[in-house]
Amino acid sequence: MSIEVQNISKSYGTQKALDSVSFSVKKGEIVGFLGPNGAGKSTLMKILTTYLNADEGRALVNGHDVNDNQKAVQLSVGYLPEHNPLYLDLYVREYLAFNADVYKTAKSRIEEVIQLTGLSAESHKKIGQLSKGYRQRVGLATALLHNPDVLILDEPTTGLDPNQLVEIRNVIKNVGKNKTVFLSTHIMQEVEAICDRVIIIDNGKIVTDKKLDKLVSEIKEQVIEVEFDKVIDETLFSKFPNLLSYRNTHENVWELTFETESDARSSVFDFAQNNGLKTLQLSLKSKNLEAIFREKTSKN
Repeated sequence: MSIEVQNISKSYGTQKALDSVSFSVKKGEIVGFLGPNGAGKSTLMKILTTYLNADEGRALVNGHDVNDNQKAVQLSVGYLPEHNPLYLDLYVREYLAFNADVYKTAKSRIEEVIQLTGLSAESHKKIGQLSKGYRQRVGLATALLHNPDVLILDEPTTGLDPNQLVEIRNVIKNVGKNKTVFLSTHIMQEVEAICDRVIIIDNGKIVTDKKLDKLVSEIKEQVIEVEFDKVIDETLFSKFPNLLSYRNTHENVWELTFETESDARSSVFDFAQNNGLKTLQLSLKSKNLEAIFREKTSKN
């Protein structure tokens, strides 16, 4: 296993940030680590990267104990923290060269990570001149510089525009084929786009740990977007079985949320026919992780 976490607990004063957390991650897995703010995500990542010590339990990264063999862990891990620390007065290449010296990495690797993270056009600038999105790329390039076996990424796409999001997701997905990637994010679409597996933590405890496809197959909440050909009397919606909520999004366009395992589009189509309506468009808008995330993290 590339990451092994065994009964890790950590408290800050009277607040228990992690409560006997256990899981393992194999090489080649891309695991999404999800949870509300304050759930313990960053604390665990800091323990795995030797920035913090746990109060109880044991953690291994690439076979090295995070307490007993910190240097080996640091050489095995590429870490992008949530608040990306950079030397703003250094040029991009200068900063990467500095880190290459720290890791005793060949200078040829600098150009490789610049290309890999899409930094070429900005690599002649000082880091302080870069947008937040490009600063994130510099942080990711630094994490990849020494070609680590394990990548630990805390909110890696913060500040990226939609085009940059796609590019960085592709980078993470590609490097994840030969590495272990453990990333935290609040963006559910990101998890759906790149992760193989999902671990959800809430109040310091693991509440879900499943393969993404299995987790999605268990989601019963469906959101249907439908456009009718004319104005509809909202009282008619009471005829729908398993309808949780509805809202008018634009003119005759409605968003209907159902709790059902079967495809709710057929029910909407039958409803329209039975009530003298035509459906101008009908689509399954989402059957995604947001529903399961809300379910798993709103009980406490």
